[in-house]
Amino acid sequence: MSNAFLVGTNLYLRPLERADAPRVTPWLNDPEVRRTLAVHRPINLQSEEEFIAKVYQSEHDLVLGIVLNEGDTFIGVTGLHQMDFTNRHASFGIALGNKSVWNHGYGTEATVLMVQYAFDTLNMNRVWLRVFEYNVAGIKTYEKVGFQREGVLRQEVYREGRYWDAIVMAILRGEWEGKRA
Repeated sequence: MSNAFLVGTNLYLRPLERADAPRVTPWLNDPEVRRTLAVHRPINLQSEEEFIAKVYQSEHDLVLGIVLNEGDTFIGVTGLHQMDFTNRHASFGIALGNKSVWNHGYGTEATVLMVQYAFDTLNMNRVWLRVFEYNVAGIKTYEKVGFQREGVLRQEVYREGRYWDAIVMAILRGEWEGKRA
């Protein structure tokens, strides 16, 4: 484990480094990966390096790399964004860029680690997200962790020649604590 910040059973989360940018950039440009993200323009190495530098200067964002314990393999990124320390809420995001590890439960484990950190360390009361209606695997993951659907942003995103809904989901501290009990 190299520079582990949050440690799970099968993976750990660590700070992103500038050296990660060359690995992240191809993921963000991959149509299959990008399909589930709010990315609509090509990402180059310079813009990803600038993003990593900028996010570590922000008090309202926390972005971590997802790394498998076995083999120390970097597989994706996750983060809390728009952290509101007055109203105690944050937006959650995740991207598993290494497609060979999809459908192995790593997204669920990373989500659990981030939600736990949001509630137990950052003292958040609500963690929320937006997920596109066609991201069935993502929706199942979030529901498994305890997120509930709060609403639908109708025709929020234009992809593949049509408009799609975005589903707003959230988990509250009390729901998280009830699920853990």
